[in-house]
Amino acid sequence: MKNILGRRSFPVPLLLYLEWVLLAIALLTAFSPPVIHSPGQQGQGHRIHRHIHRPETITDNQQRRSGYGARQRNRNWGHYRSRRFPLGILVSIGSLGLMGLRLPERSRTPAIRWVYIACGFTFSWLAVVFGGRGVSFLSALLLVVVIRACLLFSWRDRIAVAIFAYGLFLLWVFMRLRPLAGNWADPIQGLVLTLTFNSSVLFGLVLLFVLLLVGALLSEQESRQKLAEANQQLREYAMLIEDRAISQERNRIAREIHDSVGHHLTAQSIQLENAALFIAEDKQRAARHLQQARELGKEALKEVRASVKSWRSHPLKQSFLQALSQLISEFEATTSVPVASNLQIPDTLPLDISIVLYRVIQEALTNISKHAQATKVDLFLLENSREFALKIEDNGCGFNPAQNTTGFGLQGMGERVMAVGGHFDLNSSPGEGCKIEVKIWKNQHHDSSSVG
Repeated sequence: MKNILGRRSFPVPLLLYLEWVLLAIALLTAFSPPVIHSPGQQGQGHRIHRHIHRPETITDNQQRRSGYGARQRNRNWGHYRSRRFPLGILVSIGSLGLMGLRLPERSRTPAIRWVYIACGFTFSWLAVVFGGRGVSFLSALLLVVVIRACLLFSWRDRIAVAIFAYGLFLLWVFMRLRPLAGNWADPIQGLVLTLTFNSSVLFGLVLLFVLLLVGALLSEQESRQKLAEANQQLREYAMLIEDRAISQERNRIAREIHDSVGHHLTAQSIQLENAALFIAEDKQRAARHLQQARELGKEALKEVRASVKSWRSHPLKQSFLQALSQLISEFEATTSVPVASNLQIPDTLPLDISIVLYRVIQEALTNISKHAQATKVDLFLLENSREFALKIEDNGCGFNPAQNTTGFGLQGMGERVMAVGGHFDLNSSPGEGCKIEVKIWKNQHHDSSSVG
């Protein structure tokens, strides 16, 4: 229904209602009862009824002049009535109204819009031609065309259309005043001229007001539309950020489980295997392995409870160097693989960097104990004026990184390093061990963070 009434073509429904009002005024004016002018008052747009008392001393010349003027006025009125064509008026105004039900799209070529406006002016002028010289509804029709031009064009073209509409109005005024030429000495004709001039000035002011009003309404509508689009984009961005935050939180929780609980369970599994290996030959040694496995199980349980309680808690319950030394000692005791460590780093580090370095070293040692079959591990960690540098290297069996698509630990290490603006690089090949290098710049806004 809205499409039939043309409301979709008008960004501001108020302008559509204003058009309907103007067209209704034009129809009522066109088919209102004609104005009958009293003698001596031809050309006035209002009724003035007079009773003229002829004095007794009227000369014959005056009688002839007044009789000739009356006959001339009667002929003009008859000619005006004969030129009225009501059906043509109705068709012209109706066609102008139907044009408003579907405006051309602003995305189309300007020629189509200009043809549309030209048709509006044509129907307006045809209504005047069919109505005869005495019509007074042209101004309403021109306002309708100007309103539509404001919806189709930019400010420069709107002003051009308004100037053309004002020119048509002045031409129509000139055609109405032309029969009165030569009779300006008559006070009534002078009054008609004054009223016509005032109406011309008033119509120009109305055109200016319509241009400013429609421009303000369209600007407000455009601002509302841009605001609605911005709000929609903000909602989409908020949903995207929420999805990313949820995904990052899931990845972080997975990394925490893998790095903490997974590490303890892996070490426990190694201790149980050692206990099963020595239970027949050396029961005391097997008992020690079982005791260590029991302790590792308790630690894993503590990690699970701590993770459930608060996933964002600091995994280092002591200083960084103390926690790192304990981690290395546990690895050597569990795997009997010596670790040659070179730690040139202060004991106090930024919280996020210390967590990342600890988790990367923990995951690397866990992978070595599970897969590398190494006999020696080298660990270098140092700090300089620009960066924190970490290197972990083993002499194990190595692997092909391109074929390792299921290991979450390596991916987790890279994501952790990237999160603090660092660079993660892994080099390994079968039979040549594995080397992990990490660089974390002290300027955490470094732009070249990547995973190698």
